[in-house]
Amino acid sequence: MERLTEEQIEQALQKLSDWKRVDKKWIQRKYRFKNYLAGVKFVHDIANYSENIQHHPFISIDYKVVTVKLSSWQAKGLTDLDIKMAANFDEVYENEEK
Repeated sequence: MERLTEEQIEQALQKLSDWKRVDKKWIQRKYRFKNYLAGVKFVHDIANYSENIQHHPFISIDYKVVTVKLSSWQAKGLTDLDIKMAANFDEVYENEEK
């Protein structure tokens, strides 16, 4: 996996609503749900996807808010895979009961 350039990252983030740069290596988004179990279901869904492609995000659950952070350890930064995963997670979120 090849690390993205700063320009590539900025272009990608323009297309990803609500994803933010945390530092040079991470992007992050907070997803809000109507209740705890809706957030847990979302985590379950994205965890299965992540396991299938063997690329695992940092995920935390704080009651009705799920925070997801993405980075690629091998590339020591962000890659196309992180951007694709962010877009996939957004799609899953749009289809979830919020």
